[in-house]
Amino acid sequence: MKINKDKCVGCANCVPVCSVGAIFIDDDGLAEINRENCVECHNCHRSLSPEHLPPGPTRLIRKILKSVSLRFQPDPDVCPTDAFIPEDLEWPRIVRRAFSDPMVTHESTGVHGRGTEEVKTNDVSGRIKHGEVGVVVEFGRPGIGTYFRDVETVTTALAKEKITFEAGNPVTQLMTDIATGHIRKDLLDEKVLSCIVEVTVKLEDTASTLAALKEICTTAKTVISIGASTVCAEDGSDPLKDILRAEGFAIGWAKVNLGLGRVSNRSAAAAEA
Repeated sequence: MKINKDKCVGCANCVPVCSVGAIFIDDDGLAEINRENCVECHNCHRSLSPEHLPPGPTRLIRKILKSVSLRFQPDPDVCPTDAFIPEDLEWPRIVRRAFSDPMVTHESTGVHGRGTEEVKTNDVSGRIKHGEVGVVVEFGRPGIGTYFRDVETVTTALAKEKITFEAGNPVTQLMTDIATGHIRKDLLDEKVLSCIVEVTVKLEDTASTLAALKEICTTAKTVISIGASTVCAEDGSDPLKDILRAEGFAIGWAKVNLGLGRVSNRSAAAAEA
């Protein structure tokens, strides 16, 4: 994303809407974008309705009013002169938008946002089966973001554990070698708003995997969230609960899937028949 300096009038409406604080008012009194920090989420372009006031007269009015301690301030949800310029991004920068703009579909998975539904649709997809645990490691958040070089620190450490990277995950698609967890070198300095790494691990190996993750995350330069999910046992009990508590993780019900997917219904109907 760029800002047309010929149009910008320095109203600063765009500064607080930037998801990573990349927009600032420069020494010339006009808005500027720190391209290193920008994750191409396009939130600034979507959040502010473009008006088409003439830049020259608008600047003049603002200058005159400022001289008498008054100001012309447009409504906070508009860019008064439509100064944002969306760019035609090329590789590798285009990856920033793919992971940061919730309106963009990941070509590798066909899913918007971070490119994965995780295990939220497990009743239909059947990713995680009895005796398995799905572990997700979520990097970044609005306000901080994450670089792929920090993601690689975790994926390479995870690869040494008894895990399997989820093939239908966009971060997995960016790896040059899933056996080692290394990510393409031309992407390591790219920053995104957030991304998710997904692995599957056997129930008996979950404790060691979680312990390794806790150790890795102590040196993280971004916000990292860890989640684990499994399929309830036949008697309805949760086989993961005691493992999480033993490893010092708080237990919360992020989502309880009731198994209403079509595949589960067909299976249930066949079983009843």
